[in-house]
Amino acid sequence: MRVPVEHKYFPHDSYDTPEDTPRHLLDRLLLGSRWYLYASFVIGSVFTSRSLAARDVYTDEAWAETSHRIFKLIESCGGRFHLRGLDNLSKVREPAVIISNHMSTLETLIFPCIIAPVRQVTFVVKESLMRGPVFGPIMRSREPITVGRKNPRDDLRTVLTRGSEVLAKGKSIIVFPESTRHLHFNPDNFNSLGIKLAKKAGVPFIPAAIKTDFWGNGTLLRGFGPLDRSLPIHMAFGEPLRVRERGREEHRAVVDFIQSHQRRWLQI
Repeated sequence: MRVPVEHKYFPHDSYDTPEDTPRHLLDRLLLGSRWYLYASFVIGSVFTSRSLAARDVYTDEAWAETSHRIFKLIESCGGRFHLRGLDNLSKVREPAVIISNHMSTLETLIFPCIIAPVRQVTFVVKESLMRGPVFGPIMRSREPITVGRKNPRDDLRTVLTRGSEVLAKGKSIIVFPESTRHLHFNPDNFNSLGIKLAKKAGVPFIPAAIKTDFWGNGTLLRGFGPLDRSLPIHMAFGEPLRVRERGREEHRAVVDFIQSHQRRWLQI
């Protein structure tokens, strides 16, 4: 078993936002609205990242740094993070498939500062995200695996083929099997794509459970919904596992990991 590597931002197996973390003055003056966070996110992070990506100098380190700035910004706007199982991300040397539920925009922004410092990583994303004038250059710089979301059979073939190639080059892959964001986890919406990919590539998988409804989904701008500061942000990562036989038991294990953590978090 590999000894966990030193993490640049989170040196311990767990992290909790300190209770005395100060709220930013502008966030308080805006009476808890979402707009200070979103304006700071776009102006302070998105435009800077886009500029670096357009010049082909947006490195993995810069990506993680951007993600960590957003992490600290969320904390300054009342977000309370509770991270668990961070050492599990570096317990195997080889690339892995990280399989997570998907609730909001928040996890796609925060996963890089948690995962990228200990292993190279990219996402499976919608092809349409690659074409946007603002986010497009950023997404393309991460060299993700893209799917069209129109033909599930074609998407499966793409992820298994392209994903195996990416993993063979040493880069891990984050998969959201629900495809779109769901505030409530339903196992029926959680397919076995991540398990199939790990099995085909012969690599371990790491289950991840998240609760990120602090950052809501909007009506007009889906990625910029209301903030609910009464809801803590939870993320947990399980032990690396390997797929044996057909993978049904392993898929069930990921589902159980997510459900058990969400039940626990709802009771806190």
